[in-house]
Amino acid sequence: MTHEDVPRLGIGMIGYAFMGAAHSQAWRVAPRFFDLPLRPEMTVVAGRSRDAVDAAARRLGWHDAETDWRRLIERDDVDLVDICTPGDTHAEMAVAALEAGKHVLCEKPLANSVAEAEAMTAAAEAASARGVRAMVGFTYRRVPAVALARELVAEGRIGAVRQVRAQYLQDWLADPAAPLSWRLDRAKAGSGALGDIAAHVVDLTQFITGEVVTGVSGMLETFVHERPVATEFSGLHGSAGAERGRVTVDDAALFTARFSGGGIGTFEATRMAWGRKNAIRVEVNGTRGSIAFDFEDMNVLHLFDAADDARVAGFRRIVVTEPDHPYVGAWWPAGHGLGYEHGFVHQAVDLVRALGAGEQPRPSFADGLQVQRVLDAVERSAGASSTWTDVAG
Repeated sequence: MTHEDVPRLGIGMIGYAFMGAAHSQAWRVAPRFFDLPLRPEMTVVAGRSRDAVDAAARRLGWHDAETDWRRLIERDDVDLVDICTPGDTHAEMAVAALEAGKHVLCEKPLANSVAEAEAMTAAAEAASARGVRAMVGFTYRRVPAVALARELVAEGRIGAVRQVRAQYLQDWLADPAAPLSWRLDRAKAGSGALGDIAAHVVDLTQFITGEVVTGVSGMLETFVHERPVATEFSGLHGSAGAERGRVTVDDAALFTARFSGGGIGTFEATRMAWGRKNAIRVEVNGTRGSIAFDFEDMNVLHLFDAADDARVAGFRRIVVTEPDHPYVGAWWPAGHGLGYEHGFVHQAVDLVRALGAGEQPRPSFADGLQVQRVLDAVERSAGASSTWTDVAG
C-alpha cells in the first residue's frame, strides 16, 4: 500500500502559538517516522488575525487558514479538531466539534472548571457512541522513560505504591518584571501554576501508578500581585510597557494527597524557582523498590530494586534509548536521545492509531475530568485553610 492509499485524516488546528507550533511539528513528523493506519493531512489552522494566521499557516506547514474557528469545524475536509487555545475556550470549541462529528484533541488542562470539564466529558461520551473520539493532551505521558516507568510499576517491579513525590518547577515568572500574559489571568487560564503545570504531575503520577488521587490538603500562593502589561506576545513571554496589570492566579501550589491504593503523595508546582527551566520530577517508592524521573534528564529513568545485595544496591541508571523501549524503535540508534517535541509526535501517533482501530484514545476526556477534580479539590482546600478535601467523583 502506498502512502496515498492510506485513508486521509484531515486535521484542523485552532491556535498557532507555543502549543500550536508543537502540535504542528507532531503532525508533520508522525507519518514520516511511524506506520499509521490513517494519513494525517494538515488541512487548516484557525486564528483571529488574518495576516497572522496566514503567516502561521505558511511557517508551520498548513494548507489553508481560517479566522473563525466555527468555520473550521464546519469544513467537510476536517475530520479532527486540534484545540491549542487558552482554557476558557476549550469547552465551547470541543463540544461544538464533537457535536459536528469531528474527533477532538484538546490541550490540557481540559477546562477551567469542573462544570466545563463535566460538560465536555458528557459530550465526548455521547459522541463516542457514534464512533467520534476525544483525547486530552497530557503529552508528558509519551516520554519514553515515563512510559517505561508505567510498565515497570504495572509489572510489580517496585511492589505496592507507598509514597509519591512530584514536582514541576519553572522560573519564567521569578523576575517581578516579567510581563503579564493570559496565563496570569484567571478568566482565561482558570488558575496559575496549579492548572498550568501541577495538572501535568497529577496526570503523570496517576498514569505511572495506575491509581487516582482521592483527597488533598493544599496551599496556594501569589508572590507578585502586579506585573507590567505586555505590549507584544510571543510564546510565554513578551515585551512590557509602563502600564501594570493585576495577577489573578497563583504563582505556586503545594499539596499533600492520598492515592486510591492507600499510598500518600506530596506535590509542588511553581513558576518562581530560579534556575529550574522545566524540572518535572517524579519519584515513586513501593514495597519492593523505587523509580525516579527528572524531565531535565528526560532520556533516563532511575530504578532501585530492594532485592539487590546490599553491597551493590543502588539506583540503576537506565538510558531509555533502546529499540525495545516505548516509542524509541521508530527513531535513532541506541544512545541518541529524544527531546521535548518527540512527546507531541508520540501523542499524535497514539491518537491516530486509536482512531484507526476504532478505540478510545487515552487520556480520555474522563481522565482529564479526574485531573480537573483534583485541581478543584486543591483550590477548595487552600481556600479553607488547607482543610483535608476529598476529590469529588
